[in-house]
Amino acid sequence: MSAFPPPLADQPEPPVDEPQLLQLGAPEDEPCLRADAARNRARLLEAAARLVAEHGAAGVTMEAVAVAANVGKGTVFRRFGDRTGLLTALLDHSERKFQAAFLSGPPPLGPGAPPVERLRAVGHALLRRSVDELDLQLAAEPSPERRFSVPARRLLRGHLALLLRQAVPDADSELLSHTLTGYLSPVLIHHLTRQCGMPLERLEAGWDDLVDRVTG
Repeated sequence: MSAFPPPLADQPEPPVDEPQLLQLGAPEDEPCLRADAARNRARLLEAAARLVAEHGAAGVTMEAVAVAANVGKGTVFRRFGDRTGLLTALLDHSERKFQAAFLSGPPPLGPGAPPVERLRAVGHALLRRSVDELDLQLAAEPSPERRFSVPARRLLRGHLALLLRQAVPDADSELLSHTLTGYLSPVLIHHLTRQCGMPLERLEAGWDDLVDRVTG
């Protein structure tokens, strides 16, 4: 069981032909914040993200985030409630930025590049993101019965399937998208980087090789 609740509520899976940014967090979240409050929230989350990259998820405490963001500890508690709320918001923040990048950002990660180049780019971006926040992602890893139904993972898999259909129209893009997302699993990345000592560059090269073999 994950150490804190998954950051995304179950939502209907968007059609892969019409990718769209998932609405993350609670309905009363960021859209209703004043501009200054939204900026302060983003500053706190960026500070928390730096702590994750430098010290792992265990280094993310309310006190540490307050110091890193140069605010009072009470400000962090008022905004996120407790450490679980902070970690959940941090995952939402990271996921929102990643989805926006591959759905509407500049190429080759975003639209405008050939599908094979976009497949390579999305893998590289997700590998780098997972390595940077691996402890946090592992703490939020869904239980086996939910692993393939979490909305963010369904969106990613649908995006990969769409790119595969564009690159190899006669292939079974649905099954192949599962193969590709399996390579990007935080659990596998943990095993390869932490337990096997593989550098990120080797994982990126392996991803490129897998994409090339799958797309022919």
